[in-house]
Amino acid sequence: MSGQALKTINIVGGGSSGWMTAIYLNRYFNQREKNFAINVIESPDVGIIGVGEATVHSIRFFFAAMGLDERELMAETNATIKTGILFRNWKKPVDGKTHEYFHPFDQQQPGGSVDISSAWFARSRDKHERYDQAVSLNTRLMREGKCPKTSMSMPYQAITPYGYHLDATLLARFLRRKAVEAGVRHIEATVTDVSVVDDRITSVTTENGQFPGDFFIDCSGFRGLLISRLQEGNWQSFADVLPCNKAVAIQRELREGEVPKPYTVATALSNGWAWQIDLVNRQGSGYVYDANRIDPEVAEQELREFLGEDSQVLKCKHLDMQVGCRKEFWLGNCVAVGLAGGFIEPLESTGLHMIHLGVSLLATHLAGGMDNEALRDSYNEKMRGFYEDLKQFIVLHYCLTNRDDTEFWRAAPATGKACSWLDVRLHQWRHKICEYQDFAGSYSSIFTDTNYRYVLYGMGHNPDLTFVLAEEDAAQIFSRFSALVQRALRGSLQHEEFLQSLSGPVRAG
Repeated sequence: MSGQALKTINIVGGGSSGWMTAIYLNRYFNQREKNFAINVIESPDVGIIGVGEATVHSIRFFFAAMGLDERELMAETNATIKTGILFRNWKKPVDGKTHEYFHPFDQQQPGGSVDISSAWFARSRDKHERYDQAVSLNTRLMREGKCPKTSMSMPYQAITPYGYHLDATLLARFLRRKAVEAGVRHIEATVTDVSVVDDRITSVTTENGQFPGDFFIDCSGFRGLLISRLQEGNWQSFADVLPCNKAVAIQRELREGEVPKPYTVATALSNGWAWQIDLVNRQGSGYVYDANRIDPEVAEQELREFLGEDSQVLKCKHLDMQVGCRKEFWLGNCVAVGLAGGFIEPLESTGLHMIHLGVSLLATHLAGGMDNEALRDSYNEKMRGFYEDLKQFIVLHYCLTNRDDTEFWRAAPATGKACSWLDVRLHQWRHKICEYQDFAGSYSSIFTDTNYRYVLYGMGHNPDLTFVLAEEDAAQIFSRFSALVQRALRGSLQHEEFLQSLSGPVRAG
């Protein structure tokens, strides 16, 4: 674009969404020559949500593609490794034992004449062994306090897929520094007005002046400061099937001798669920709940009791949540990314993933022009599909419960019937294995048959199968898996050992 005036992209809002967007678009469009002037207009007066501290494993691909050093990233965000989520208390106890299952990041290992899942059912191993314990390397590592990293692991690589637990506020600061070093302009100012002409934003006004632009990206969080000015009624609520609409978040000190766990814990409480996420210096926890059934003060007390009276609380924060997404994410010359575009309760730690998805898809579409209606339609269709797909996966966790101790849990099974695609599949999966082909034509961006199996079988939604599998075939399948487990255990590092090996400054936060 040499010789032409640079087009300007203004990103309103910082935090993880603003700085992930800025660093991605800058690297995508400006790495060899500068094609866009990219500005982040960030208010010093508006704090970021900063409690979504766990990720899915695909975020490694984002950090790696941005050229970020993994050790520096982890050191500066007080990060730990995440191998999956341990779900507890999502069904009634059996024989006095709390129900639990693990949803790990690794794929099921290849079988032979049949897959390992079918072999698990065919040999009736489901009668005495959890599904994840039978098929997942990460489950075995987790039980031994290990992470998938070895002493020889390259950055962003390990024996099995992994994500992170990290401090969201420190992550935003880290990305901001890297983005500014790469040429992104940081403007500290609060947007006080948005100028719209013919359904397009022409500029934003701040106390430090007016900032015109050719394209605007709304990263202002739930406020949707820009996108809400372009069209009214542009929001699709998911409250009918995902009624949790508030959260209380508590940060507490790790107890003396407490080693950070390399997995997230999601424990079902009376009217929602609580997360526990260990960083190197503290634990982030929170209670996502239905405020139509429980008051914030009662929810906070329930969370404090769950964490224990000996918890040294560092910070407590109450949050409102808008669960749903935009009907149109891209309107005129404005795209909403992050919370401004949509939000699904963080049960599967998908916040940063949806930002990554939104900005990477935007980059490929923007490459074809800012004013192409077909590209806008394509972007909006895909983003709606991604959120719809994610909504159904989260509903899956609730609708299979048999808990009946509160009205919240008694109402949960009906949410599955309200999701037509999921309802049909749940009936099918009573008679067949959940498999890859079941997702043909879906918008699944990360959760496919592997992930559905962990939840389905962890919640006891098992198929009634009548086939017979030769004993030697099953023996070979599980023998191969056992050999993989032993190699993984021998080669992997203790989680604490890996964390101690990280070098670099840890910034206070």
